[in-house]
Amino acid sequence: MQRFTSGSEFEGRIGYSRSVLCDGWVFVSGTTGYDYATMTLPEGVEAQCRQALANLETALKSAGSDMEHVVRVTYMLPDRGDFPACWPLLRAAWGDAAPAATMIECGLMEPQMRIEIEATARAL
Repeated sequence: MQRFTSGSEFEGRIGYSRSVLCDGWVFVSGTTGYDYATMTLPEGVEAQCRQALANLETALKSAGSDMEHVVRVTYMLPDRGDFPACWPLLRAAWGDAAPAATMIECGLMEPQMRIEIEATARAL
């Protein structure tokens, strides 16, 4: 088993890995729209979704996978009314490799967070 970090301060403070590679599977923790280099969070669900997808792609690559090998994804949003604005970004991110998906309306760690994305993928 291998564990990977994004460098996010949350990982160390809370005690989790950004992704874990185990038995040919990559498990990516819930990933928000934070830019981990600057620890800033853009405004709005679309900008946060775009950054969360970029963070997810980076996490997958570091663990030996990619967006095309994602088999399961969970979207978590504090306001389900925000979800349709993300659909074009999600369709573009997944292309023809659309994974099984669930959307959950729930509170997130910080009130400014508009979306969190968790994924499971096959390793390459």
